[in-house]
This record gives sequence, C-alpha cells and structure tokens, in this order.
Amino acid sequence: MSSLLAASLLGMATAAAPTVKPTAPSLAPVLIVMTSHATKGSTGEPTGFYLGEVTHPLAVFQAAGIPVEFASIQGGEPPVDGLDLKDATNARYWNDPAFRQSLRTTLKLDDVKVARYSAVFYAGGHGAVWDFPGSPAVQRVTREIYEAGRVVAAVCHGPAALVNVKLSDGKYLVAGKQVSAFTDDEERAVKLEKVVPFLLATTLKERGAKHQPAANWTAKVVVDERLVTGQNPQSATGTAEAVRDLILSKATKPAP
Repeated sequence: MSSLLAASLLGMATAAAPTVKPTAPSLAPVLIVMTSHATKGSTGEPTGFYLGEVTHPLAVFQAAGIPVEFASIQGGEPPVDGLDLKDATNARYWNDPAFRQSLRTTLKLDDVKVARYSAVFYAGGHGAVWDFPGSPAVQRVTREIYEAGRVVAAVCHGPAALVNVKLSDGKYLVAGKQVSAFTDDEERAVKLEKVVPFLLATTLKERGAKHQPAANWTAKVVVDERLVTGQNPQSATGTAEAVRDLILSKATKPAP
C-alpha cells in the first residue's frame, strides 16, 4: 500500500503540472501525518487536520521530486478542517480524485516502517492537540526517525506531536532546541484557549524548548539541526521548503 500511495501521489502531481520534476530514485519518502480527532473537546464543534497544512507542503515536495506518503493516528480517512477552496492549492488537490483517494486510505501510524522515510511531517489542525501527544506511535516514529539522523518536522498545532517525545537517553527531544508552534496569543485570538487540553507553546517551553514566536498569523519557520517547525498555516510552505532543503542536501536513500 505504501509504494502504491507514493506512486499515486507522484502521478497526481505529474498530471496536474507537467513541469514537475520526476521522483529521484535515491530519495526516500516524506511521511505526512494527520490527526484522526474530529471534535473540539466538549464543544462538539468539528475539527481535524488543516487542509492547507497538507496541500501546501505536498506541493513543495512534489515539485522537488520527493515522494510522499500519508498516515494518520487511526488510519483510513482523517477528518478535515480548514476546507478553504478559494485557496488555489487546496482546490487543485481537493478536486483531484487521486488525492482524495490517498486521504481515504492513509496508513495507520502504528503500522509504518520508519526506515522507509527521509522525514516525518506532522500537519496541524486543532485535532492534533488531542490525539498526537499521547500516541505511542507518534512517540516511537518521531524518536526513531530523529535518532536515525533524519528529519522531524511539524507545523501549527502539529508540534503537539513533540511535547511528549523522549529520546533514548530519557530527555525530551525539544529540550534546549529552538522551535516554532501555534502561539498562546493565536489560541486566544481564535477563542479556544479554554477548549484545547493545553496551550501548545507554553507546554513546549515546559519541556525545555526555546519557543520563537512571531506576530499572529505571520509566517515563522525555525530550523534547529534536523528539527523543523512552523508557527501557523501561513508557515506551511516555508516549513516544507526547509524540510525539502535538508532532504536534498542528504539525498537519503530508502531502506531496501
């Protein structure tokens, strides 16, 4: 299923934009991970992964010839939020049958073989703050990819994946590292600071991270060695570009 998914995503890019570079056979895929959580706490309001935090990174990776595979916490079709089809990139993918099929058939994160991937990229959306932090699969995949010398990335609420990840030495992955994430001020601006189970930026700082905030709704990307984080939806493209540059600089080979 994984190879078929990567092939379908690459084929979709080629059909939509004939000038896209072909996938270099030496490049291992990026695994984009989405939340499976569909409601904002006790409010009952719908949420999920934020569409632009998948489509915009996907466009960056495909343009560079880097294959992509999708996973979610539970597998199958994850709930979607931020369905803004006035955004041309969102509309292009959302109206593409291959992309929609790839969303319906995401891998269950616990089933992925980490050695296949050059990077893991955690997309945001408010759902992530509910099911990323406590997921053993998130913690395993993140730790194993990072300790294998590969890239860990997250954008907006995606860094919720990082708050409980400890390395083999028992230290938090984010301890002492510069990071970006959805800020407490942004959470207050959308009036969800009392709905989410924790404030993301505050929690990352409690884990020892050096949070680097920007003004609300402005792009901010922070790269600390192989950890790449972005603040908000406006940062999705830049976060993916930083991941792309790290991957291409290493030209990671896929496991046999």
